[in-house]
Amino acid sequence: MKFAYYLVFALWYLLSLLPLRVLYFFSDLLFIPLYYGFRYRGKIVRKNLVESFPDKDLKEIKAIERKFYHFFCDYVVEVIKMFSISQKEMKRRMVFTNLDEVRAELEKNDKKFCFLYLGHYCNWEYIASLTAWIPGMHGGQIYHRIYNQAFDELFLRLRGQFGGESILMKDTLRRILTLRKQDKRVMIGFISDQLPKWENMNHWTRFLNHDTSFFIGCERIAKQVDAALYYVDVERVKRGYYRATFRLMTLHPKEYPDYELTDMYARMLEQMIQREPAYWLWSHNRWKRTKEEWEKLFGPK
Repeated sequence: MKFAYYLVFALWYLLSLLPLRVLYFFSDLLFIPLYYGFRYRGKIVRKNLVESFPDKDLKEIKAIERKFYHFFCDYVVEVIKMFSISQKEMKRRMVFTNLDEVRAELEKNDKKFCFLYLGHYCNWEYIASLTAWIPGMHGGQIYHRIYNQAFDELFLRLRGQFGGESILMKDTLRRILTLRKQDKRVMIGFISDQLPKWENMNHWTRFLNHDTSFFIGCERIAKQVDAALYYVDVERVKRGYYRATFRLMTLHPKEYPDYELTDMYARMLEQMIQREPAYWLWSHNRWKRTKEEWEKLFGPK
């Protein structure tokens, strides 16, 4: 397994030394077979788009679909570039616009924890560079282990290269309670738009024309440690450049009924996706577990 890790790392690192303009040339080449050839997860992408946007005709769906595949190829080469990108260059390409205001709000309200709601939108791997923008704060992100061990180690390396901590999903609460004992401010990102397993489905909400279940750990733990909650709204400014803006959800999560903050996150994510649909991860089989099936399995007997 270590051999596979070092082999892939060596290959990706050497590729990463190429300028991004050259890597984007490879991205354009990759797009041709990915979209016009074997169509990576094409049935899932089309199904997700058609069901999510019933008001759009097939021509509009195909336009979003094509743009998604082109962006996905860019995402791949941008991730490869991260293996050798400098912090200075990363900060040019991934800009966080209103961090000073956020930090001032946290200090004013004496908030030790700030939780960030994120989605698989634009280049979500670039968001891990946030730690380079918050000196004096402990930065991190919750992650789900990749099945392939070599790739898991590679992405852990990428996500930690600017100082951020990757916290395994199953260890989230334990690690956050440990961090609470330390005398420093903590900012942690939760990508909460993944598909939960059956046993982790506790609440359903309408999202992109589907009954959808989200992970609720961010909301629950925020209430437990009294964390400020922000939504990270991301835009693709141009090829290779992104801008993130922090939208305050609440400084007092305990004041909200259960699941209301998760519903708020779903609405904000939906609005961001509807603004520019092509930049969400449509190849993920997001709705393979349905509310109807869940009710049959876990509803009243």
